[in-house]
Amino acid sequence: MKKVLVICGATASGKTRLAVDCALKLNGEVVSADSQLVYKGLNVGTAKPTSGEMCGVKHHMIDVVEPTEAFNVGDYAEKALPIVENLHFQSKLPVICGGTGFYINSILFDLGYGNAPADNKIREKYSKILKEQGKEALYNILKGVDAESAEVLHVNDTKRIIRALEIYELTGKKKSEQDDGLKARYDYTAIAIDYPRDELYDRINIRVDEMFRAGLVDEVKELLSQGIDENCQCMQAIGYKEVIQCLKNNDLQSTMSDIIKQNTRHYAKRQLTFFKKLPKIRWIKPEEACADRIEEILNETH
Repeated sequence: MKKVLVICGATASGKTRLAVDCALKLNGEVVSADSQLVYKGLNVGTAKPTSGEMCGVKHHMIDVVEPTEAFNVGDYAEKALPIVENLHFQSKLPVICGGTGFYINSILFDLGYGNAPADNKIREKYSKILKEQGKEALYNILKGVDAESAEVLHVNDTKRIIRALEIYELTGKKKSEQDDGLKARYDYTAIAIDYPRDELYDRINIRVDEMFRAGLVDEVKELLSQGIDENCQCMQAIGYKEVIQCLKNNDLQSTMSDIIKQNTRHYAKRQLTFFKKLPKIRWIKPEEACADRIEEILNETH
């Protein structure tokens, strides 16, 4: 099987630097797996890597979507998988880097759609619910009949949500009960940097402070002035939605900062919970986060 290196884990854990170092040493290119880095114009609040931080390494799946567009895991896989295949064709190592677990899984695994046939009437029914009532209503229907499938699907992944509902209606069985689990596309090695929780939270706090110094508030104001609606998907990201709300309430920057830090810490906890379930993941100490050590791990596993 073709090889893939994954650098994943919690926000602010040093994924970008490690991925770049590995790409430089191992003849690779970075494929971002971050649900916010795909958006053009969202730079400060997403900690988007600068050209200097990229160190000449080509990065894919950054700035590929307009901020007015919706984007889900299906869209991501459709764009990212051909990039991974092309890197293999060039005899380069794809280095998947990011903290959006659903995006990473969509590359690593051939996620099954169940053994039930397609039924256009059922799909049309749920597509109508999606159009008239919204994605949250559709997602809540799935939670009611198949909570296990809902847990591993993002609310924006409406294609797979509808498919899971279709399977349930056709077979009377939950999609989560079907034997179509994680089938690896690639021979992957997944690495996550395991910071002690208090150190990780300190890193998050420092990053948020840096974002404000770098002009997060001005970035949000600029996006709004360009006509980017506050209800757009990209503006629901941590950092952006809090600034918008605080601007409405004329809150102080310190209030914005505290709220963003708290929400980012909660998000980091959810990321860690998700990645602990990733098969074969290797948690390394911060002092091991260097390309030489990753190369040793790759040699150990292959």
